[in-house]
Amino acid sequence: MTTRTETALQARDVHKAYGRHRVLRGADLTVRRGELVAVVGENGSGKSTLLKALAGIQPPDRGEVRVHGRLGYCPQEPVLSPSLTAEQHLRYFAAAYRLPGTERGLELLRELGGERYLRTSVGEMSGGTRQKVNLALALLHDPDVLLLDEPYQGFDWETYLHFWDLVQTLRDRGRAIVVITHLVFEQERFDQLAELVDGRIRPRAHHPEDDHVRA
Repeated sequence: MTTRTETALQARDVHKAYGRHRVLRGADLTVRRGELVAVVGENGSGKSTLLKALAGIQPPDRGEVRVHGRLGYCPQEPVLSPSLTAEQHLRYFAAAYRLPGTERGLELLRELGGERYLRTSVGEMSGGTRQKVNLALALLHDPDVLLLDEPYQGFDWETYLHFWDLVQTLRDRGRAIVVITHLVFEQERFDQLAELVDGRIRPRAHHPEDDHVRA
């Protein structure tokens, strides 16, 4: 049985630099199963770099990252082929993950209101619709650990709420979820708030501007 005492993701003393620019300077983060974590910070603080290090896309210069189970990664900028449809992307990713079909992807698009764009090429989609496809692909293989970089950019209010319903379902199923964001509008949704400052992670202090009514 899955419990929240089980560690799903652990990063220790993670360092990353680009030339002389030191972005991460010893970042530590522990996420347990069934835990929803927000990592916040100013623009340019290194949030996307941290997520790429956690995902193994840009290995750290120093430090250690351990992921227990399947990993799902949703980048801030969708990496999609403009000439392919959403349906084609689902088929190709399902084949890459060796899945028997695309049923899970179709279900996710339905939940996010993107099913009607199945046969639309990515190049003809709005930014919000591309992000729906991006998220569906990241969740297609039912990952144990999900890394989301500004996942709701371009979503309308209804889709935004559907997104959080989906996240809550995944959390209830014991999935560990890290959301990288610029601002936290509804901080009570999260089990842990972490702030990236000067390349290190520290507990997020309470800010009055974060107190918005939860839908």
